Amino acid sequence: MTFDECKKGLGSDKKFFVKSRFAVCNGASFLQTWLQNNRPVGQSMFNVRVIGTIPSNNRTIKFQYYFTDFVTTGRTGAASMPITTKGNIPQSWPSSVRYTRGGNLPVGSKTFAQLKAAGTFNQTVTAAPGQGSSGTTDVIFAVYEPAVTYTAPAPWRLSGSTGGKLFMLAPRWEAASYLANSTGGGNPAKKGAATFSYITALTLSAKQGAQEQAEAAHIRQAFLVPQDTKPYMAAKKVPGQTAADPLHRTVSSTRIDKNRSEAVKQCKRYWGPNYTSGGKECDEYPFASTYEGAAEPEYDPEATKFNFSAKPIPGADNQAGGLILKSFYAKNRIIDGLDDGFIVGIIS
Repeated sequence: MTFDECKKGLGSDKKFFVKSRFAVCNGASFLQTWLQNNRPVGQSMFNVRVIGTIPSNNRTIKFQYYFTDFVTTGRTGAASMPITTKGNIPQSWPSSVRYTRGGNLPVGSKTFAQLKAAGTFNQTVTAAPGQGSSGTTDVIFAVYEPAVTYTAPAPWRLSGSTGGKLFMLAPRWEAASYLANSTGGGNPAKKGAATFSYITALTLSAKQGAQEQAEAAHIRQAFLVPQDTKPYMAAKKVPGQTAADPLHRTVSSTRIDKNRSEAVKQCKRYWGPNYTSGGKECDEYPFASTYEGAAEPEYDPEATKFNFSAKPIPGADNQAGGLILKSFYAKNRIIDGLDDGFIVGIIS
């Protein structure tokens, strides 16, 4: 992500901008009111924007800090005002994780004038594998918090705030055995990768000519008129439509097979044993590769039975949709379990 992309994405009022799970940014403005004899005599201001980026299948996150838009009006001591910048990690799960820092983020303070001249700095953060959750995913979650503080040089005084913290999407590291770079190219110390924790959208097209058109149209129907889908369930509301109710990936072949089996039962129930006539296949939503699939009530007694849709569609459309989903999982490093989620968007 470039500085201009970040600036445009943030606009004048957004706390953060997301280009992808591997490129996000945030920003803040800092205003100082200068006092003499307890009276305001001038003001100064500067902006800070921080862009976080992650190279493909890499465990190192780079945070680029941009100091811009330095302005002074009236009488101030701004030029010599010391400004301290830190990239803090106030929380980490597990708490025992140790991080490796790099880059040229200033140690100590630099003055308003020095930052105006220098403009940009960076900090890198890496979490080695083997420190995360047990099992095959090895997940680490953290809070990364850019912080800026400043003080008035003598004999000046400032009124109001003397700094602030910028919101940054939480970084995540994992070494899932079913995702790319699971061996680190032969170097176990580099296996896995980092992403930012963000619920992203799988986009499917229901437009004529799209390879997955029939599958997308089926999901659109399940979203908009669930009462017309099969199996019938009066209060049906399938998940995956909003970030508050996302889908979650499963890599369990047993659970995936059970999800498909339950969906096929409904295709046979409503369209008969010959529902595959003409090369059709039983399409199901939520996807069989999610925890919310058709067999969910077998694993979660609180799950609502029949809160899914099954429908015969052309096999080519079903297979195209499956390939898109598989690519989406890989590209966005969607991990198994309830710690990660995604939604579905339909282009009509």
